[in-house]
Amino acid sequence: MNPFLALFRRELSAYFRTPLALVYAIIFLMLSNSFVFYLGDLYETGQASMQAYFRLLPWVCLLLVPALSMRSWSEEFRSGTIELLDALPLPPWQQVLAKFGALWSVAVAALLLSFPLWLSLAWLGDPDHGTIMLGYIGTFLMLAAMLSIGLCVSSFSENQLVVYLLSAMILLLYLLAGYPLALNPIREVFPQHVVDLIGSMSFLTHLNAITRGVLDLRDVLFFAITTLFWLVVNLLVLRARKGGV
Repeated sequence: MNPFLALFRRELSAYFRTPLALVYAIIFLMLSNSFVFYLGDLYETGQASMQAYFRLLPWVCLLLVPALSMRSWSEEFRSGTIELLDALPLPPWQQVLAKFGALWSVAVAALLLSFPLWLSLAWLGDPDHGTIMLGYIGTFLMLAAMLSIGLCVSSFSENQLVVYLLSAMILLLYLLAGYPLALNPIREVFPQHVVDLIGSMSFLTHLNAITRGVLDLRDVLFFAITTLFWLVVNLLVLRARKGGV
């Protein structure tokens, strides 16, 4: 078997050999549905729309994405199995992509389990299916960016608690980047073009633009470039920890 596919299957099966994937999916569905029904007032709005669901979903991901990704590299370095990975005829960049692909697959599978909510809205009303589809696409892209951050941070330390907290802090900064609460202190120190640049890095801003039914290439590129950036940083950290391999 191709070494890349073998590592991808190994990583993916690792989530299902343990309760991790199942626990993640259950908690994800419980939190996301609770948020949308109790905080988003899905039925009280009288609209057949998943806008409230996609608006609150990033905050659920803030809690769960670091938990899903924190063991990716940390466990390899802690247990010494990183040496087994190095023995494979597989360059480090393919190792990063294999782990990222497995993480993204688990997260996307959990998100797709929310499909009954879409069916319920279709039964109760007449939702805009195109807008809902774009909402899912935008969330897939946001998950890719979030998981690339969590995967990268997991290569910093063997301590998974430290990795979780640091990942959550970075994700929180990305979420709050477009809020006045975060931008006002920056506006007092830096010129407006710096403030605008930081504001444009908000996950919420780009996700909300897509979930409103407008698939702008700039929003897609933002998530793609953010994902690629953190995967490259992940590769550089791995090479530094392995002594320039």
